[in-house]
Amino acid sequence: MTNTHGKTDSHGFDEYEADHFDERHGHDPSIGEMQLDDRSALRRVAGLSTELTDVTEVEYRQLRLERVVLVGVWTSGTAAQAEASMAELAALAETAGSEVLEGLVQRRDKPDAATYIGSGKANELRDVVLATGADTVIADGELTPAQLNALEKVVKVKVIDRTALILDIFAQHATSSEGKAQVALAQMQYMLPRLRGWGESMSRQAGGRAGKDGGVGTRGPGETKIETDRRRIRERMAKLRREIKEMKGARDTKRTQRLRSEVPSVAIVGYTNAGKSSLLNALTGAGVLVQNALFATLDPTTRKAAFEDGRQYVLTDTVGFVRHLPTQLVEAFRSTLEEVTDADLLVHVVDGSDPLPTDQIKAVREVITEVLREADAPRDSDMGRSAGSAPAELLVVNKIDAADPVTLTQLRSLLPGAAFVSARTGEGIAELREQLAELVKSPEVEVNVLVPYTRGDLVARIHADGRILGSSHEPEGTLVRAKVPEALASALRDYRHSA
Repeated sequence: MTNTHGKTDSHGFDEYEADHFDERHGHDPSIGEMQLDDRSALRRVAGLSTELTDVTEVEYRQLRLERVVLVGVWTSGTAAQAEASMAELAALAETAGSEVLEGLVQRRDKPDAATYIGSGKANELRDVVLATGADTVIADGELTPAQLNALEKVVKVKVIDRTALILDIFAQHATSSEGKAQVALAQMQYMLPRLRGWGESMSRQAGGRAGKDGGVGTRGPGETKIETDRRRIRERMAKLRREIKEMKGARDTKRTQRLRSEVPSVAIVGYTNAGKSSLLNALTGAGVLVQNALFATLDPTTRKAAFEDGRQYVLTDTVGFVRHLPTQLVEAFRSTLEEVTDADLLVHVVDGSDPLPTDQIKAVREVITEVLREADAPRDSDMGRSAGSAPAELLVVNKIDAADPVTLTQLRSLLPGAAFVSARTGEGIAELREQLAELVKSPEVEVNVLVPYTRGDLVARIHADGRILGSSHEPEGTLVRAKVPEALASALRDYRHSA
């Protein structure tokens, strides 16, 4: 087993974005800044359990992160990739509120089926845990319930895996009702096969001899404690799915209105902590939460913006992706990720200061492909969307002010057509706006119409969705010459003016 690092500098997760909004917009507190203050005000207290208490005698694998040792299995790729994966795990652990004491990685053809790292190495890990005083071990992979229990019996402290760690971070950062419900559903999907209790408590039954004196209806084999808890979790999951479906309806209504108005939609996607929220602030002045932490943004933020020629578009900041994003999260956040499937353009943000930016691009594209593949519900024909169709993509390499010049030179050669910007300093933002205006071309029709004063709603739509080239007030109504979307041009057909 090779010792790769102790407390890392997180390989590229530098202190970068937190002061961006202040520098560009002054020091008045924004909504994002207040959220950041609230988040910083509540920190975990060492030694306190975070396990759920609503179901007794069941350990839900909830995290109790204080002092942790990381362990990984290097099965493929280069040593640099293995170390980058462990550095990312350290950043995840620190984001969740823990202190990383040691990081260990082992070279194997495949993870051990019993203990993930093998029995001999598990004993060595136990020695490290004793020497460092750690109370939690985090594995850089998703452990099966059997692996988790077997490894925990050897190291004698709590063992969690990468999936549980990410779920815990999501639970800490979720703010909206929909986000909280999505995270709760993902956690229960993960925890259901991992239920366990202490001693014989989970095998207790209400029936048989134990129910002998209980009267009619209490005799029989009964239901074991773990079966009871599994049933209660399934019922809770069914309720959460119904709630998410109801919330999705409201989101779909807003999205449908945007699509029918033919206002172009741009979704910002990318690896976690790549600077997506900073880019949204730089392009729109939205003032959303910016934090040097993984998964700081879970709830999508949509803002209106306009190009230099006056055309409006909407820009949506989405949840960040990560290598091996838990499938439970992809499923639970499907309604949120549908913002990606309905976008006219994806702005794919890449952290130029990361040691392996191309690996980030690959990981994000894998998740997007999965989301598009699962988006098989037919779209309304008047929305102009087809099921699972892939939007156009613009790669944006961010943090160029903190990136290595040699790496940037390689990326410019490797990614022709990509934009290179710094959301923090504003470098390249003007050029990015020009690229967006070129790529987001809504079909427009020039109209010359005389709209009666009784149809002020149509005039308002022309101002909202089109570009006014000229207008005047005539006795019969408002004479307008404008460029408007095709759908609006059809609605104005009866008011054409020949003069």
